[in-house]
Amino acid sequence: MTAGVNRRVLLARRPVGMPTEDDFEMVEAPVPEPGAGQALVRALYLSLDPYMRGRMNAGPSYAAPVALGEVMVGGVVGEVVASHTPALEVGDIVEGPLGWQDYALSDGRDVRKVDPASAPISTALGILGMPGLTAYFALLDLGRPRAGDTVVVSAAAGAVGATVGQIARLKGCRVVGIAGSAAKIDYITGELGFDRGIDYKATDDLGAAVADACPRGVDVYFDNVGGATSWTVFEHLAVGARIVICGAISQYNLAAPEVGPRNLRFMLVKRARMAGFLVFDYENRYAEGRARLAEWLRDGKLRYREDVVEGLENAVGGFLRLMRGENFGKVVVRVGGERR
Repeated sequence: MTAGVNRRVLLARRPVGMPTEDDFEMVEAPVPEPGAGQALVRALYLSLDPYMRGRMNAGPSYAAPVALGEVMVGGVVGEVVASHTPALEVGDIVEGPLGWQDYALSDGRDVRKVDPASAPISTALGILGMPGLTAYFALLDLGRPRAGDTVVVSAAAGAVGATVGQIARLKGCRVVGIAGSAAKIDYITGELGFDRGIDYKATDDLGAAVADACPRGVDVYFDNVGGATSWTVFEHLAVGARIVICGAISQYNLAAPEVGPRNLRFMLVKRARMAGFLVFDYENRYAEGRARLAEWLRDGKLRYREDVVEGLENAVGGFLRLMRGENFGKVVVRVGGERR
């Protein structure tokens, strides 16, 4: 029998506007026993991501909402500690959507094995996981950057934006990042090699700042935030611009929808293309993306930064910081300490 307690963070109620701690509930239950064909996975790291806010709503989206009283959805890197399936062996490190809890059961089909010798295992949730794959496929397949293009990235110091900017630089582009603090601007320009950075919180005229940073216009806009920032960038597109809609975090916590630009004439005048992106559409190419990202990472061509939250009990606080834009890098929760 498996002994111990399994802490589980549940969705207690659906938020209206910005989530609060009262929207979550931590409960304790016995550690589940794996049955035939199942393995027990102990969480080591939990990923916190903006998409989780949408899964807290009841309305239709690209994925089903989390049911009230159910474990919050989330990617996990964990260690197999018991197994009754040949698909997984005790000691395997795996990654999959196992949720905000200490332990989860898996039959092996919902997880992938992670090689702890190739990179720190937390990267399976970041630059070598969903955020890295998002940056890779969204930029290269939808943004289609060409050498000499000007690429603008919003939320540029985040897990996706930071990777997008670095890949664009590898493709010979001029990269401008928009972020929300002087420290983040120093990071993307000093450590990641962005050509320019714009602190949207420190400028009184974002349009003028974009025009100054992009004198020939914006060839590719990688949109992670939506709202006023994006509407401003739209006014500075180059002819033939490509707009990648990857996220809209500025809109996720509004109690009522924000009115967007009603005049889309810029799309006509600039002969621009706008496309939405979901990484799940590229599932059959994940191996390709991970291999390329891992190669760049090994060669020192990609860098990453993690914002580590200590303990599952602090996951809600980490998520709320992410919603307020107070994180710096990919947010992960260290749940179970080191591998046994």
